[in-house]
Amino acid sequence: MKKYSLMILISMGSIWAQQTIIHAGRLLDGTSKKAVSKRSILIEDGKIVDVVKGYKKGKSDDTIIDLKEATVMPGWIDLHVHLSGEMNPKAYGEDFYMNIEDVAYRAVPWVEETLMAGFTTVRDLGGEVMLSTRNAIKAGYIKGPRIYSAGRSLGTTGGHADPTSGLNRKLMGDPGPLEGVVNGTDDARKAVRQRYKDGSDLVKITATGGVLSVAKNGQNPQFTEEEIKEVVKTASEYEMFVAAHAHGVEGMQRAIRAGVRTIEHGTLMDKETARLMVKHGTYYVPTISAGEFVYEKAKNPGYFPEIIRPKALAIGPVIKETVGMAYKTGVKIAFGTDSGVSPHGDNADEFRFMVEAGMKPIDVINSATSVAAEALGADDLGQIKKGMKADIVAVPGDPLKDITVTKNVNFVMKGGVVYK
Repeated sequence: MKKYSLMILISMGSIWAQQTIIHAGRLLDGTSKKAVSKRSILIEDGKIVDVVKGYKKGKSDDTIIDLKEATVMPGWIDLHVHLSGEMNPKAYGEDFYMNIEDVAYRAVPWVEETLMAGFTTVRDLGGEVMLSTRNAIKAGYIKGPRIYSAGRSLGTTGGHADPTSGLNRKLMGDPGPLEGVVNGTDDARKAVRQRYKDGSDLVKITATGGVLSVAKNGQNPQFTEEEIKEVVKTASEYEMFVAAHAHGVEGMQRAIRAGVRTIEHGTLMDKETARLMVKHGTYYVPTISAGEFVYEKAKNPGYFPEIIRPKALAIGPVIKETVGMAYKTGVKIAFGTDSGVSPHGDNADEFRFMVEAGMKPIDVINSATSVAAEALGADDLGQIKKGMKADIVAVPGDPLKDITVTKNVNFVMKGGVVYK
């Protein structure tokens, strides 16, 4: 009878289970406004089973990880990346000589760099090949962050996400919902259903013009409000959120009223738009890193096509001021970089840029943890507490005193597995 009882205890995952125990000298749990010291994080089967005061010794077969000299946080979440590419002076010609397999293999080191930089989860907003990369990471074929992929972005004819914009007339053709081009509510519905069929986790629309598209206007509204409402409605029916690229006010306001989950960039946001976001509970993903990058590169003739340079020079310097205004207005700000415009692996630069924009360091850290998880709809990410996935990063020093230490990640765990 005693032996039988012991077998029951083991099968139920009792106190006999082997644990990984992290000794955290300083802990930011992802939601609190201050750090606590001397905590032990108990991990089993890829999940956090408890967080206790002091440094728990554990049993003889437990694994102890000593981070007593570090600040420990939930794994960071970047809500806006493009892992299938990285901006360079030749980027606008790549589609003519790279096959989709080339794009997929090229992304392998970038996804690993992103993980090693402390970003255990990302949203990839516009890259069909990332659906396969996401699956390869899940299967353990390659190392990388947990990816939520939008697949192909949705745009309008001639709009920011029209894949044939800027080509000669023989190559332009007339792409439609299959390629992500929407004109009318029927197209909108079909395009969302196609993203679902492709296996996308969410939908991305380009509600306004963009800085890096080969078109003169970077801020005009490019979807009707009715089209966006149909995108949001259909996406909701398929249990997907909608992210909206937007620079100009009118396009932003249409997207907010239509019910999108996040506004990406939001560069020219005014106070009225910020208040509208607060009213609707819309999240703001600023991507200051991209603005900084394109502004600097646009100073170099030849780096971008000439039609892009004036947009980059005008919009790049505005984003920090916009973020400061949105923060003071009470908009929910979630972390995102637009990496792929800026270099992969440098995602943590965004922490510094957000602080420079006027955000408190603790709010910046939380924007990349619990707030980003909320925007994703992921209730098991972004916090260090019982029941959460064991996604954990650590840095030397105190990021609340010096936010730049986030560039020096010395420990990365995703799903209970140590990668760094």
